[in-house]
Amino acid sequence: MASHKSAKKRIRTNAKRRAINKSNQSRIRTVVKKVLKSTDKGEAEKYYKEAVSVLDKGAAKGYLHRNNAARKKAEITKHLNSLEVKSQN
Repeated sequence: MASHKSAKKRIRTNAKRRAINKSNQSRIRTVVKKVLKSTDKGEAEKYYKEAVSVLDKGAAKGYLHRNNAARKKAEITKHLNSLEVKSQN
């Protein structure tokens, strides 16, 4: 166990950061999965907009690499474009 005051503070800070990072990573995975699981184009577009926003913010704040964010956005965009609009019969 740490005995220096600064080392004890470091332990507390690391625990807080770990919780924040875990939350952000979980949020990113969740929004991407929502888009990929959706089969209705209208629903997918709603989730897509949210996912792109979360990915861009995550890349800007350093939660994931910008190329990783770009790759995920490309994946969900490809899925969205592959969906057909369900006709209202």
